[in-house]
Amino acid sequence: MSRENPLWGAPHIYGELLKLGITIGETSVAKYMVRRRQPPSPTWRAFLNNHVKTLVSVDFFTVPTIGFRVLYVFLVLAHERRRVVHFNVTAHPTAEWTAQQLREAFPFDQIPRYLLRDRDKIFGDDFRRQVSDMQIQVLSAPRSPWQRAYVERVIGSIRRECLDHVIVFNEAGLRRMLTLYFSYYHETRPHLSLEKDSPEPRKVQGPELGRVVAVPRVGGRHHRYKRHAA
Repeated sequence: MSRENPLWGAPHIYGELLKLGITIGETSVAKYMVRRRQPPSPTWRAFLNNHVKTLVSVDFFTVPTIGFRVLYVFLVLAHERRRVVHFNVTAHPTAEWTAQQLREAFPFDQIPRYLLRDRDKIFGDDFRRQVSDMQIQVLSAPRSPWQRAYVERVIGSIRRECLDHVIVFNEAGLRRMLTLYFSYYHETRPHLSLEKDSPEPRKVQGPELGRVVAVPRVGGRHHRYKRHAA
């Protein structure tokens, strides 16, 4: 019990043993407990796992256009099912614009408890006031991109699986392409962290449902495979 439950003290283990009909003194329990040099501290991964239902990450990434303009994509990622709950594109990001995106991402009954972001100046006073008004606790350690690994991984997937294969002309075209990709990402794409399921769970289709057909997604760059009765 001591090895399997490092946070338990002697009284806790003693009480558990009593419930199992094992009579032993509490001092004896303390004597034979596993000794540790220091009490275990929770890891960042443990924090993410414990609060996965109330955690979101936000981040920007840039996309160049054919005319050498730089567009900024703002993402809001919910950790629980790796859903991109909101995104938007702009050529001129401001703290006020970013705060408005946060308001659009979360209705009053769906406000998360924790928000992960970096310390970019774009998250200025307007953004901080909006987060404070929504009673969201911000976690933003300096120079720690590993704390936002989930949203960084999503951005990498967007680039590798979509944007690296297209030419972007303007904001409208980029927004349209990302809308197609996120539809594929949510409904079709398997995720390792979701046990090879997609953010919107897919049912297993057995051979009795018919032959396998391919459905083009994201302009034919990806496909969804499903069974179709003859």
